[in-house]
Amino acid sequence: MATEGTGVSELASRYASALFDLADGQQALDQTAQDLTSIKALLAESADLRRLIGSPLLARNEQERAMEAVLAAAGIGELVRKFVGLVARNRRLFALPGMIDGYLAELARRRGESTARVTVARPLTDAQWTALAAALNKGEGSNVKLDVWVDPSLIGGMIVKIGSRMVDSSVRTKLNKLKLAMKGVG
Repeated sequence: MATEGTGVSELASRYASALFDLADGQQALDQTAQDLTSIKALLAESADLRRLIGSPLLARNEQERAMEAVLAAAGIGELVRKFVGLVARNRRLFALPGMIDGYLAELARRRGESTARVTVARPLTDAQWTALAAALNKGEGSNVKLDVWVDPSLIGGMIVKIGSRMVDSSVRTKLNKLKLAMKGVG
């Protein structure tokens, strides 16, 4: 299971591996991945949900009931709901994002996929998305999934990270380099 390369802790990696084995045994790898991706999106959207999973002040049963209600309302499948319930009972909800990342990384690894984290200044158009995916697939020689983030502070350009490699062609970085070069001139 991926750990250091994906930033997944050993604890999260163990849980992710156990979930992967369960999902594989039930032939529910894709459904589990969809459910986990939905939870990841919920966590990204809701500061309250992030506080819920990170709060040491809430009792186990309170966290478990709250998560069950959220996941049921979101239409999350039974396997993932039971898994998150177990994680809550074991007081490990704080590591849930790492567990999700670990599961998704292992699924991608087994399928021969890699993920490119792309940070852009503005959302990509469909044509830009397609061109970027094609260029990365050609360059990597494998199926590359895009994980796109928008950061307006880049001004323009993009930052692409695949594994340990990173290409930064953002306007912000170019301006910072120019600024440093200008300091040496005066």
